[in-house]
Amino acid sequence: MPSTPPPPAALLALRDPAPLLERVRREWGGQHALWVFGYASLIWRPEFEAQERRDAVVHGWHRALRMRSRVNRGTPEQPGLVFALLPGGSCRGVVYRLSPDRAHDELDRLWAREMPTGVYDPRWLPCRTHQGPVRALAFTLSPRSEACLPALPDAQMLHLLRHARGRYGTTLDYLSETAEALAAQGVRDREIERLMRLVRRHGLVIRTAGEG
Repeated sequence: MPSTPPPPAALLALRDPAPLLERVRREWGGQHALWVFGYASLIWRPEFEAQERRDAVVHGWHRALRMRSRVNRGTPEQPGLVFALLPGGSCRGVVYRLSPDRAHDELDRLWAREMPTGVYDPRWLPCRTHQGPVRALAFTLSPRSEACLPALPDAQMLHLLRHARGRYGTTLDYLSETAEALAAQGVRDREIERLMRLVRRHGLVIRTAGEG
């Protein structure tokens, strides 16, 4: 039986996600509800049971399609992109409240999905909601991270959207689902809207009825 090739060196350089999960568990404490902030796929595919969902705004961070994905939306040979929270600006999304008795198990599932290579920096961020402020766990990215790319030229972005595919599907599908979810809750994101115009113009998605 042939041996399994070693993982690429770039993957070996990433952090072990287990200590990061344990740190988050300690900071949370387990005695009260756990809030999680979603700004992209966690809006349209949360995959956990939440007791409550609220629209929310985070200040000091913005959503950007600049994180290299070698697992979820790409491969080591053809990396894709996923959204991350980068410093500066603000971001509208949602927060979810998880009950203390379920949150430990839900955190395990969330980590397997969001932190397979430990690339995000999990942070507790103050979130504004109509019902009042909450402190929520969010997945941020340092601009100094190896996984953080500069804004790509449109030609390079189009190539990636045509070809990048990972265990959860294509980067193009991920972008489109996020755009639809934000539009459905009345959130304007100018860069996402610009990217969707770009991919439509190049025939990568079909305009649906009612879109301008």
